[in-house]
Amino acid sequence: MPRPLRVAIGGIHIESSTFSPHLSTADDFEVTREEALLARYAWLSPTQPWAADVEWIPLVHARALPGGAVDAETYAQWAAEIVEKLAAAGPLDGVLLDIHGAMSVVGRSDAEGDLVTAIRSVIGPEPYISAAMDLHGNVSPVLFDACDLLTCYRTAPHVDVWETRERAARNLIEALRRERRPHKALVHVPILLPGEMTSTREEPARGLYARIPEIEGRAGVVDAAIWIGFAWADQPRCQGAVVVTGTDATVTAEAARELGGHFWAARDEFTFVAPTGSMDECLDTALAAVADQAKRPFFISDSGDNPGAGGADDVTFALDRMLARPEIRDGSRRAVFASLVDPQAVALVADQPVGSRVRVSVGGRIDSRPPGPLELDGILEAVADDPDGGRCVSVRVGGLSIFVTSRRMQYRLLASYARLGVRVDEVDVVVVKIGYLEPELFDAAGDWLLALTPGGVDQDLARLPYQNVVRPVFPLDRDFAADLAVVVG
Repeated sequence: MPRPLRVAIGGIHIESSTFSPHLSTADDFEVTREEALLARYAWLSPTQPWAADVEWIPLVHARALPGGAVDAETYAQWAAEIVEKLAAAGPLDGVLLDIHGAMSVVGRSDAEGDLVTAIRSVIGPEPYISAAMDLHGNVSPVLFDACDLLTCYRTAPHVDVWETRERAARNLIEALRRERRPHKALVHVPILLPGEMTSTREEPARGLYARIPEIEGRAGVVDAAIWIGFAWADQPRCQGAVVVTGTDATVTAEAARELGGHFWAARDEFTFVAPTGSMDECLDTALAAVADQAKRPFFISDSGDNPGAGGADDVTFALDRMLARPEIRDGSRRAVFASLVDPQAVALVADQPVGSRVRVSVGGRIDSRPPGPLELDGILEAVADDPDGGRCVSVRVGGLSIFVTSRRMQYRLLASYARLGVRVDEVDVVVVKIGYLEPELFDAAGDWLLALTPGGVDQDLARLPYQNVVRPVFPLDRDFAADLAVVVG
């Protein structure tokens, strides 16, 4: 009877803006090890037939909300732990690398490439490595060379995260059982776009990703994946990519060339997923629109400081513009601002009785760009503990509830609003630090605008000081012919 396959699982999962002043440290990460790590994966609870007769070996998995670059020591500690546990695991057949793909580390330009290189230095060239990634990750030449299989999400907003991880694991096990290393093909596509222009709810991304099932249905193809890439890191690896893996080298390479061509051909069709404007323009539209009950709640994305893409989460620009509106200040219109991270401000007011008048300075401690910290003079209307934001407070100024959190978080779930006493269907305007609306907010919105606000994940890429991305790249450059060369492995 053949011995069980031995497969290790681990990774570091974060996307990091190099334009954000936030520094991601160990305190920002949720870390799982041992049986708790294996318990994350539904195919092991209960074990699916394809995953049977496999010894799954947990390493360590660290995951954080997107932020700024990861502190070098923090990364080094987890990379060392992964390497040490691999060395202690004995002979392995494979490794499942559960990563995002857009991690930046202080002093490094290709963090995932460095990580997979360290893994290969321990396990050697024979075991297969399969990587499960976010479609906003990057595929560097080093990462492509070191991995045997790579796949990524096919939806944005991401509703197929766990499906993707299972696909990466299943593809790995099936390749090991075939006892034949897959063929793989990479096409880099010189496009650099924010996720808010590439949602799979809308064309052309919807149609582009819809091509994948037909590609995968071809004889000789195992998996096809399209990476939009990560726009808010200034690194050579940041650009679009297509990777196809399969059992037939010719078919695999041709499929990658075809998908890469479709991606490049669609470049001029990508537009923002919602109408855009400055913060003041968006407020003008929203406040005029909510006279129509069907437009309530009217959401505005404070997109430049979106913590879900790496923003610092404490830029006060959008809040300042809201507080300048007389109809919000005098309570004629009910509004919510979600949110600012400021543990110092929370600590100053959270122990006071709800209903107390408070004066507290908020925001601008991480990203101090104008207008910097703002003083709130209002009523403490709610205090709550949130699983993402820690101790949180809501301070009411006129008709505006301002959420302040102890940890960086993204107000993407209605339950988070409810903890602070807010039902969004009873509010006129909700300004939230987010890019495209996540599913619950999208379904709740009467209408929606994307404000092009300043911050570490500014949607206007031309305003960012790129120095290291490979040029030419669309849309920073437009009058050039793309080299869609196929790299095979």
